[in-house]
Amino acid sequence: MLAVIFGRPGCPFCVRAKELAEELTAKRDDFDFRYIDIHAEGITKADMEKTIGKPVETVPQIFVDQTHIGGFTEFNQYVQDEALMPQA
Repeated sequence: MLAVIFGRPGCPFCVRAKELAEELTAKRDDFDFRYIDIHAEGITKADMEKTIGKPVETVPQIFVDQTHIGGFTEFNQYVQDEALMPQA
């Protein structure tokens, strides 16, 4: 399972999404992620809208296995719904 997180510097929800992905990576053998800084990569809102297929107002924008999940709130809900976080 691969998550791709499109974010930007100074974005608290981007930080939270990255932290959640790091936690999943540490606890699961089948999970990895890539964080893409949209400013450093020169990715515009219009570029993301073309990829996602709908207007993009916020970051992060998160994909899991090439399926668009949404922002941090949706990603967090996805992790809960799919029971991805192993219980301690």
